Amino acid sequence: MDAKSPHIKNRDTPPWGLYQRNMFWRYNDRELPPFNTHPDVLERLASRKLSQNGWLYASSNAGLSHTHLANRQAFFRHKLVPRQLIDTNERSTRISLFDGKWEVSAPFGIAPVGINKIYHDQGELAVAKAAGELGLVYSLSTAGSFPIEDVGEANEEGRANRFKANENLDVDGEGSEGGNENSKKVPEAPRFFQLYMPHDDKLTLSLLKRAHESGFQACILTTDTSQLGWRHDDVATSNYAFYRGIGGELGFTDPVFQKRMAEAGVDPQKDAVKAASMWIDTIWHGRAWSWEKAVWAREKWQEIAGKDKLFLIKGIQSVNDAKKAADLGFEGVVVSNHAGRQVDGAVGSLDALESIVKAVGERRGFTVMFDSGVRGAADVMKALALGAKFVFIGRLWIWGLAIMGEEGVRHVLRSLLADFDILMNVMGVRSVDEIDASLLESGPRVYGLLNEKSKL
Repeated sequence: MDAKSPHIKNRDTPPWGLYQRNMFWRYNDRELPPFNTHPDVLERLASRKLSQNGWLYASSNAGLSHTHLANRQAFFRHKLVPRQLIDTNERSTRISLFDGKWEVSAPFGIAPVGINKIYHDQGELAVAKAAGELGLVYSLSTAGSFPIEDVGEANEEGRANRFKANENLDVDGEGSEGGNENSKKVPEAPRFFQLYMPHDDKLTLSLLKRAHESGFQACILTTDTSQLGWRHDDVATSNYAFYRGIGGELGFTDPVFQKRMAEAGVDPQKDAVKAASMWIDTIWHGRAWSWEKAVWAREKWQEIAGKDKLFLIKGIQSVNDAKKAADLGFEGVVVSNHAGRQVDGAVGSLDALESIVKAVGERRGFTVMFDSGVRGAADVMKALALGAKFVFIGRLWIWGLAIMGEEGVRHVLRSLLADFDILMNVMGVRSVDEIDASLLESGPRVYGLLNEKSKL
């Protein structure tokens, strides 16, 4: 990207693509970028950093990994068709979420992922802070390994620092820093709380209250994981972090769960294994919920947080389920198969997205979002072209966290922002609103599954 472009000052987002230029320029400062962000390389680098158990937990999939593979194959059948001679000089990666409720830097953000502490000691704190700095949506999992309050504070710290953190993009059109205040164009993105609903209603209400009081502005109920899918590698190595006393901090700091532990005679300071096991067995309990219970959770969230606070369902793959969610008044769904970690042999998430958007994508006040299988900006654009309004990213930043902690997450996210900004330019796209099916050449849903070892 040309740092001397006079158009930079007219953009409503920072020139994210300049990160590529900054990485190239490092050679002149006798430096190199932190690491290669190609997904395959990220995977290899992360595998060298993590213990066997940490690596297996991050990379394992359900069954034979056929759903995981289907997620990637679904992307392959859609090809992007670039448009030429379109003035993209003042393009914008920014979007408005939920009919203008929030402005965010880009149409993608942080997916909720549990026990980040097994990837790096900084865990969720590093991820929340980096997302806040870059104006990206952050989502915290109920299975998080830091207290809700601490993660909210880390995200708030990132938000407060977002202008200073992006000063390297303050080029003035002549290439020098300190001119146009592009860093001031980074919006204050919201943070979401992802709920694994306990079988203890009082605990559910306590979690929702803590999330609201910690500034989480929407709730996402994950419905596909009341218990873990069958993951061969994890089972074969007895690899369950919570049963090893790791990752229960979010629960240990909850007043209702503290009372439950006291009633059971469990002290997390003396027996972390028993306490963490008790916690995870309360939220991944294997008890099926109903639509009626999901409606109850939404009602309680809005009683606690306010009628304007959104409640989404994550884990939807069925058109009928998406219609049901819309009919019952939920504000949206996240089309997701948990990255292929729950049901083996299932439909690829992108294929499910296409069908669901056709069924409910035009419902007023209902937002369809996407998750599972994304490995780069081109995948984000394909999901948007098929009708998703927002895309969640998971494994990419997990690997960045494993490789280099907070700085690793920041490098992955900045690289993805740059990749998307550059892709919009070379695709001839001026705004995210212009991304639609006309940018795709799509083949039929016919592809055989290959025998392949699980990959990123």
